[in-house]
Amino acid sequence: MSDTHTLPAGGAAALAARQYHLAHEPHPENGTSLGFWLYLMSDCLIFAVLFATYGVLGRNYAGGPTGAELFDLKLVAINTAFLLLSSITFGFAMLSKQQRDVRGTLAWLAVTGLLGLAFLAVELYEFAHLLHEGAGPQRSAFLSSFFTLVGTHGLHVTFGTIWLVTLMIQIGKHGLIPENTRRLNCLSMFWHFLDVVWIGVFTFVYLMGVL
Repeated sequence: MSDTHTLPAGGAAALAARQYHLAHEPHPENGTSLGFWLYLMSDCLIFAVLFATYGVLGRNYAGGPTGAELFDLKLVAINTAFLLLSSITFGFAMLSKQQRDVRGTLAWLAVTGLLGLAFLAVELYEFAHLLHEGAGPQRSAFLSSFFTLVGTHGLHVTFGTIWLVTLMIQIGKHGLIPENTRRLNCLSMFWHFLDVVWIGVFTFVYLMGVL
């Protein structure tokens, strides 16, 4: 008696169709984009909560220093320029990607990463200066909400920069294959999202803080 099993004709056809689908369509079209948009929406909720918290606690100084006494608008403006310029250079990287120019894409991504690192360096300097002045997050509710909001954005930029470097390595090794193109599109959305959030931080926290 044979141990082999034969499939009915209909079952064999279904199995062949499934194998064809897995081999030729391993990733649902627009599946990553939809999932990443959902992630960005959840991140919007996180920052909305942090902005609301700062709106409630941002004037509770507990007898400590105020934003007008602590914030250096010139330094923050320079830092804002770094991040906004990085958004422009990322746009150039996307244009190079559309032209299938691997070297141009990597070059613009490198410039974007350097601007992101410059932004983080200035932000760390600002935090260190505030801590040196005794204006740490434990000093008042205003400073607690400030460090939480600005620090959370800084962590996002940090992870975005790590993602950018990782993607540069993948593009350098494999080129602009569909997988890397999809990842680059997601990173582009993430990076521009961080720019939009920072504009809110700059306006709501720093500009209004010195008024």
